[in-house]
Amino acid sequence: MVLRLFFKRKKHVLDENIPSEMKYLIVGLGNPGEKYKNTRHNVGFRVLDDFVKDHDAQFETLKLGDVATVKWKGRTLVLLKPNTFMNLSGKAVNYYLQTEKILLENTLVITDDIALPFGKIRLRGKGSDGGHNGLKDIQSKLNTQSYARLRFGIGEEFGRGRQVDYVLGEWTKEEEDTMDERIHVAKEIIKGFSTIGLNRTMSEWNNK
Repeated sequence: MVLRLFFKRKKHVLDENIPSEMKYLIVGLGNPGEKYKNTRHNVGFRVLDDFVKDHDAQFETLKLGDVATVKWKGRTLVLLKPNTFMNLSGKAVNYYLQTEKILLENTLVITDDIALPFGKIRLRGKGSDGGHNGLKDIQSKLNTQSYARLRFGIGEEFGRGRQVDYVLGEWTKEEEDTMDERIHVAKEIIKGFSTIGLNRTMSEWNNK
């Protein structure tokens, strides 16, 4: 009886260390602090803020980031806004992948993208960093480009040498007028990614 209980307990401990296929890490990229709140570079934070609000959850400041947990159709979504600043995003992503024991294929990173026109949204299963410092650091820390990313187009309406000012600038009134609808699409992609999977979600939402 004692041996049987020992083996049962040991199996339970091992099971706890196995990544769950029903658990997802959803990362919104941005910079912490009030001065960056409404900037184009922080659209990842903004999408997660809206998503968490929709599900009556709250962010809590923990190690390396603000974290919230949302239950959705039997899945557990761990939502992360790194507070390491954009250039060190990979440190927070890697930490929560390990700590929460989440599979890499269950990870989605939401980021701004100047290569896409404003409001255009693209979901991809892998790809280069495209010059984005947040994605570059994630790739470096994870040693792979093979993780899903939701690219939210912010356009490239800036002059030569003005890229930093543009991405760290605030949305125009015209952009703000359509943000709610565009963020809605991004939130639907999060839900689709965690339920029907990457490929079906890409097919359904990439042209919306």
